[in-house]
Amino acid sequence: MTPQSDEDEVWRQIVASFNDTAERDSADQPWPDSENVPAEPSRRVVKPTEDTDADPDEFARERYAGDEADDDGEAPAEEDDGYTPPPPPPLPKVDVTTKVAWGALFGGPAYLLVAAMAKWPLEGWAVILAVAAFIGGFVVLVVRMGDGPPNDSGWDDGAVV
Repeated sequence: MTPQSDEDEVWRQIVASFNDTAERDSADQPWPDSENVPAEPSRRVVKPTEDTDADPDEFARERYAGDEADDDGEAPAEEDDGYTPPPPPPLPKVDVTTKVAWGALFGGPAYLLVAAMAKWPLEGWAVILAVAAFIGGFVVLVVRMGDGPPNDSGWDDGAVV
């Protein structure tokens, strides 16, 4: 027999016995000693501090003394040791065509919404113009979007850590 036919036979046996019940009872299965838990859980003992007559509020005052106001009545200045992100880069320059396309994309539906809410009479040509502005703005933005990565992306398109 070839190794492939032996493997096929093993798979046939696995598939044939998929719905069969186990032959041995689970009580007969060996159980590793490392999985056994003690019958009685170990108990933790908490010992009291040596100074039993100390005032618990005194400990709290000592512990949080830095949070209270200074002697002069002013609250302490917050120490800012956290991360301060760098300022964001400036927004990219946008040409006039893109600005007009964005204006048409949002302006057409905005006009229709405002006109409907204010119950202005909508002329047929105004509705057609608003819908055409929306569609035209969308088309211009999609056509100008480009197919590939930006020119300054380099040879690797992966993440930068």
